[in-house]
Amino acid sequence: MTDKRKLGIDLGGSKIEAALLDVDGAVIERIRVATPQNDYQATLNSIASLLEQLDKKHSSESLPLGIGSPGSPSTRDNLMKNCNSTCLNGQPLKSDLESLLQRPVRLANDADCFALAEACYGAAKGANSVFGVILGTGVGGGIVINQKLLQGPSHIAGEWGHNPLALGALVDSENLKLDQLSHYQNKRVCYCGRHNCVESWLSGPALSQSDWELNKPASLRNAASIAQAAAEGEAKAQQTMKHYVEMLALALANVINILDPEVIVLGGGLSNIDQLYEDLPTALQRYVFSDELLCRTVAAKQGDSAGVIGAAQLW
Repeated sequence: MTDKRKLGIDLGGSKIEAALLDVDGAVIERIRVATPQNDYQATLNSIASLLEQLDKKHSSESLPLGIGSPGSPSTRDNLMKNCNSTCLNGQPLKSDLESLLQRPVRLANDADCFALAEACYGAAKGANSVFGVILGTGVGGGIVINQKLLQGPSHIAGEWGHNPLALGALVDSENLKLDQLSHYQNKRVCYCGRHNCVESWLSGPALSQSDWELNKPASLRNAASIAQAAAEGEAKAQQTMKHYVEMLALALANVINILDPEVIVLGGGLSNIDQLYEDLPTALQRYVFSDELLCRTVAAKQGDSAGVIGAAQLW
């Protein structure tokens, strides 16, 4: 009888998590270790150690492995690219793991795995088309169609965070004060080397920067502090959040106009801000090319284990 359990690894910048799932996607067991910093071989060894523990306890030696990682393999040479864990860049991660572990490996980036977990078992379960969004230290995304991940030939499907944000298209609305629109004339350099990427305006650090530029608070505030101040009625923080929602709507409308997903799932630290779900639908209608907005925007349900659950689902 074929073993239908699934095995996944979430290779993050601070932790590596391994999980064994049953046939219905429920976690049988998961274990974590801290990610070795700037040490590729130690990272491989940590993954091998985690799987050895699961294999001994659950006889999972025959199972293939799905792994979610920062970045993705290049289609040119299968070496890792775009990893913020820089020791992975330029390394043949997939083939090295297959050689070390003696089992087949499938690999996708962490945002793809998040989207797959939420589409199969989380907030978008049952939807035919899902766009999963990471709003955190960075901005990423993944596309799932009929519970299958869409990666594309270059493995960059869903990478909306590195599209340029069309700041000049912001609608003059009650949400934005006219005397603050000059704020958007400032070019922000993204770590990728381009200017005004979605990530450079919608990540957590970007929200902090916008708050500083718009309001000049006594000290730089993180995203959670800004959202809390806005919820408590601080006018300046409320204005910062209105600007953020408007930019988020502009960026997501580009995705909706192309993909027209049934559900957008928000994950990452900023997805915990209640105001997004209250204000985003109205803001989206200003930019979506339709007379009605049928796409639902919902909060993720799988928490910080979405990555490992989605990785296991790659098989």
